[in-house]
Amino acid sequence: MAPIEVAQYDYIVLGGGSGGSGSGRRAAGWYGAKTLIVESGRSGGTCVNVGCVPKKMTWNAGTVNETLHTGKHYGYDIPAGIKFDYKYFKETRDAEIKRLNGIYERNWNNEGIDLVHGRAHFVEPKVIEVANEDGTTSRYAGKHILIATGGRPSIPKIPGAEHGITSDGFFEIEELPPKIAVVGAGYIAVELAGVMNAMDVETHMFIRGEHFLRKFDPMVQETMTNRYEAAGVQLHRQHGGFKEIKLIRDGKGKDRLIKLISNDGSEIEVNELLWAIGRAPEVEDLHLDIPGVKLNSNGYVVVDEYQNTSAEGVYALGDVTGQAELTPVAIAAGRQLGSRLFGPAEFKTAKLNYENIPTVVFSHPEVGCIGLTEPEARQQYGDDKIKIYKTKFTNMYYSLMPAEEKAKNPTQMKIICAGPQEKVVGLHILGLGVGEMLQGFGVAVKMGATKADFDSCVAIHPTSAEELVTLR
Repeated sequence: MAPIEVAQYDYIVLGGGSGGSGSGRRAAGWYGAKTLIVESGRSGGTCVNVGCVPKKMTWNAGTVNETLHTGKHYGYDIPAGIKFDYKYFKETRDAEIKRLNGIYERNWNNEGIDLVHGRAHFVEPKVIEVANEDGTTSRYAGKHILIATGGRPSIPKIPGAEHGITSDGFFEIEELPPKIAVVGAGYIAVELAGVMNAMDVETHMFIRGEHFLRKFDPMVQETMTNRYEAAGVQLHRQHGGFKEIKLIRDGKGKDRLIKLISNDGSEIEVNELLWAIGRAPEVEDLHLDIPGVKLNSNGYVVVDEYQNTSAEGVYALGDVTGQAELTPVAIAAGRQLGSRLFGPAEFKTAKLNYENIPTVVFSHPEVGCIGLTEPEARQQYGDDKIKIYKTKFTNMYYSLMPAEEKAKNPTQMKIICAGPQEKVVGLHILGLGVGEMLQGFGVAVKMGATKADFDSCVAIHPTSAEELVTLR
């Protein structure tokens, strides 16, 4: 039997998503490392195809619909029932995603990166085999190998669960369902439920507790849960889970009908069911036992502060590690790793600092946060070392609306300070435009700003952001 040909590379990247691309491009484009990216799906990974990018486009569409509803309060004669062609929107969005896929691949090609489409697994500690799309297999050896395969949405193990969709399937919807059930309380559930409600879909959220976004500051949990309910989302709090899902009628949009049977025996019929109950790392078929890569109890790849796994010369980053599962985090970690492995001596200790990472939930309205929640700060520093500054008000955008509408659209802010210098250790904001607002304040917090630093900045008036530099 003839020996299997093994192509040699300096760097093999498993996964062409944000983190893998960022690391591969840094290695090849900056330092000339011979690099291979192996991707089994569409180039760009979750973020580009079924995550951040199409999510934000859909969020924008929902926001346009909300603006149409608001327009009448500004004197616009906007008729009720304006037609929205969701199929057209989806096709336009899909075309933009396809364009981005091409940009990713052209960038890799321009920087000398080889791309192989297929499913990879280890056959030796530093050798992978790829099942190519044409049915053949190929083998590649790498001095360094990066695992950046990301994660996938989870589905509960109950009868009929397959009749629901996940966030992946959400972006395949061609016709809006008149009524949807969203199961979950994390940011993905909140974002997609918010989008559906903003598009006038009857939206039901099933959550296990009293509030959603349970990892966020209590202010955010309480205000946003109440805000969604006031905006028309039907919340099923303290829900005990489902025992069975039945497909009553298949089809699209209004033609599809699903029955959800809860553990307490109650039933509800909807046109679509969205599972948003968490994500799992994509590691099962990588054969990580061969190089000796260890996983934690939840199946995530264990890494140290430099993204090293337990196997020499094998690294991991992004969602597959369960560390701050955000696109910019994966990109930043990937670039630092690329510089550490292939850059000059001054980068031999390069690593990402995972503290004070700003994040935004594209809910309706948006939520932004950086640093510690109030309970975390009190636990870390002690109650007597913490001072809280907060405010709640109505954004001027809503000032021409009736009082009951203003009440449904709060803006709320909290700054958490620690120690005699009142260093800002947590910042939590919700309301219109906070996604753009947080980036600049994130820089300040990252630099170690104090409350006095915030106060010394002249306010920009009239804006919501000015409240953060005028709080008393």
